[in-house]
Amino acid sequence: MSYSPLLIRLIDALQCMPGIGRKSAQRIAFHLLERNRDGAKEMSTALAAAVSGIGHCSRCRMFTEHELCKICSASGRDGSLLCAVESPADVMAVEDATGYRGLYFVLMGHLSPLDGVGPEELGLEALEKRLADEDVKELIIATNPTVEGDATAHFLADMASRHNVPASRIAHGVPLGAELEYIDGGTLSHAFFGRRLID
Repeated sequence: MSYSPLLIRLIDALQCMPGIGRKSAQRIAFHLLERNRDGAKEMSTALAAAVSGIGHCSRCRMFTEHELCKICSASGRDGSLLCAVESPADVMAVEDATGYRGLYFVLMGHLSPLDGVGPEELGLEALEKRLADEDVKELIIATNPTVEGDATAHFLADMASRHNVPASRIAHGVPLGAELEYIDGGTLSHAFFGRRLID
């Protein structure tokens, strides 16, 4: 017996999330419909509001509902430190684990020519402008320890060098191939504060 068209649509829609295949999507859909319709309504409302109301910070590209995110608009942050990360989740990981008080630049990915992701897609023109116009004393490169993350780090280090800004990379206490948002706080904190200058 076939599912109803609305149920099929829900199952298909749930599969857009990372790590959710057809079976997982089906379990989630059944759970929401059988046991938590109020939660499903709240999730639907929150998702619709987030999609229509959240954009990118004009300075760092973090998710925000305003022109500037809370970090960029905070008065107590150290503007001489700039940390480049691959995703908004990485900002939260660094914030939660390290006590870092500088500013950020969110790349929204990493260089990957095979996937059509070049400097333009990562907003590197905006980052270069910040390095040229702001009094940045150190660019901390906190890209993931992957082949693409390493390539991106070297590209960013070269960019920083052109503006006489020292570039450092977080230490590789983070396991190779791991993503920052899934690393435990102790490991990330140790790696972050053990960063080194890139030659």
